This record gives sequence, C-alpha cells and structure tokens, in this order.
Amino acid sequence: MRARELGIRLGFGVPGPFNAITDVPGVRVGHSTLKDRVDGKQVRTGVTVIQPRAGHARLQPCFAGCHVLNGNGDATGLEWIREAGLLATPIAITNTHSVGVVRDALVALERDSLADPATYWCMPVVMETYDGVLNDIWGQHVGAQHVRQAADNAATGAVPEGAVGGGTGMICHEFKGGIGTASRRLPAGQGGYTVGALVQANHGKRCELRVDGYPVGRQLSQVDSPFAQQGTPGMGSIVVILATDAPLLPHQCQRLAQRASIGIARTGGGTEDSSGDIFLAFATGNQDLPPADYGRKDLPLSTALAMLNNDHISPLFSAAAEAVEEAIVNALLAGESMRSDDGRQVSALEPELLLRALGASTWKA
Repeated sequence: MRARELGIRLGFGVPGPFNAITDVPGVRVGHSTLKDRVDGKQVRTGVTVIQPRAGHARLQPCFAGCHVLNGNGDATGLEWIREAGLLATPIAITNTHSVGVVRDALVALERDSLADPATYWCMPVVMETYDGVLNDIWGQHVGAQHVRQAADNAATGAVPEGAVGGGTGMICHEFKGGIGTASRRLPAGQGGYTVGALVQANHGKRCELRVDGYPVGRQLSQVDSPFAQQGTPGMGSIVVILATDAPLLPHQCQRLAQRASIGIARTGGGTEDSSGDIFLAFATGNQDLPPADYGRKDLPLSTALAMLNNDHISPLFSAAAEAVEEAIVNALLAGESMRSDDGRQVSALEPELLLRALGASTWKA
C-alpha cells in the first residue's frame, strides 16, 4: 500500500506516472537486499543505488548541491559537490558500517568502465543510516558483490519500497521504515518539470508522527515501541535524494536540497540530535556539461548553460517538500514487521491502523 492508494493526498501537487524518483527521465534505482542469518546472527541490511543519466553520469555530469540539517551521520563525496557543484557518479545508500566497502565497490565499477583508468579519478557519493537494532551491523555483511547487484538491478519505472536495499533494517517513527519514494510534476505553465524524492527513513519519534498535518502518532501509542526497554525513541537518521529535470545551477540545487527539511518536518521529524539528516539534490536540465574525464585536452573552454529564473523556482521548492513528505509516508506503509535478535518487535504501520488514527486525530488531540 502507498499513501495515494489509501486516499491520502499530501499537498496539492500532481505526481508523475510512477510517483517515484524515476519519473525524472534517466534516473534509475536498484536494490540489493540481505535477509539471512550468519554465525547465528540476524542480517537485515543491503544497498540501494541511484543512477543519474541512466548510469552515464561520468560522461554527462549533473549539477548538484547538498544540505545537512543535522550532521550526526556520514557521507562520502559531498565535499567535491560543495566545491564544484558536479555529480559525476552514482549515489549509493547503505548502513553506517558499510559506507567504506560500498564506496570502494563504486570506485571499482567506475574503473572497470574506463578504457584508460589513468586519466580519471572519482569520488562516489555514499550515504548511510544505522540499522543496528535489526541487523548485525558489526558483521559488515554488505560486500562489493551486493553493490554490483544493486547497480545491475537499477531500472526506471516503479521503485520497490520499504524493507529493501539499504532500507532493509531501518526503523521510522518507531515503526518499520526503510526506502520510500514519490514525485511531483509541475504544470506546463510552471515549466512542466518533475521533482522526484527517494528517502531512507530511519528517524523520528512516534508521538511526533504527523500525516497530512494530523498528529496520528498520538493515536498509535497502543503499538509497542522497539525502544520501550532499550534505546532512545528518535534515534537514527534520514537521508534524502532529490532529482529534477529542471535546469538548475549548483547553488539552486543546494537550495532545493534544503527543502527536504520541510517534508521531514511535516511528518514530525528533524529535531533530534541523534539523527543524521543529510540531503543531496541533482538536476539533469543542463544536458551538455563536459565529461568528468580529468586530464583530457579536447574539452571546450566554456559551456553554454540554462538556468531556471529564481522568480519561478518556488513551485519546485514546494514540489520537493511534498515529494519528501509523501516518500516518508510511503516508506512507513511499505514496512514489514520484524523482530530483533534480542526480542524487540518492530511493527509495520498497518494501513487500516493509519486510517483509523487519521479519523481519530484532531488538532486538539
């Protein structure tokens, strides 16, 4: 179930055909999911890969920008994006202790695609959230083969959500969380651009959870919390990837990334010191940026660019906030109940339960 299948309409915008980040042309998503037991310990983890430009970002980079709402997390490759404003690699999302191996695997994939590796270097973007409640995170079970599998699985169209890929072991607002996605398409009079969001949701307190503005979390206290006896409600993080086909410059991508904060706030998140809230936005609207083959001598001295005028950028900001808000709710609704090795139950947010909570919620609740 997804929010719209339940009749929940978040905001005023219109989604793309898949209501997913893949509604932005050329964007592909793939997962590799690990559900196993190794040496008697539960493994619930994985990796998710997002490919701009149908996997050819090195040959045709995107302008990009990033924003950190709260920095209790880790991400590779963001300093060069801050400096140069360019995304020239895939993006991967995994668990906290697997960032290094995923980054190295992406480097190896890039090396294998080059005719002459001596002419090129890359700094892939890898982001993370913590899945150590449901997963043997110290076992570092994600390997290079899983990154390759996720890359091989990358596709357009509908995106699997919930306990898949990097989201397999995540917890959101004390329910089962994980991967969620949504999109908004602007009307022709506003450019007809698409904004897509993908989240790995592993954050939030249940009492703060809001859906369509209603404080539904206050109506859901009867569902046991996985943090009732151990841990702290709200511990965890959320990472967000925003994609658009609008012609944005790097500083505008950074501004778009900031709007992920609004979607998170609308669902009741964004206030925890323990949360790593890190966002990346990239734009494919400029098609002719020079390839990231550093050392080439045949690149042009300058490149003509298009830019969305700031007077017309507000609808794009609104679309980003709505897409992130809906992606979080979709991640919750796609969750599947899991139990940790130490006996903690992480319950899925059942659709019927959410609808009852919406019906019972008022601003006075």
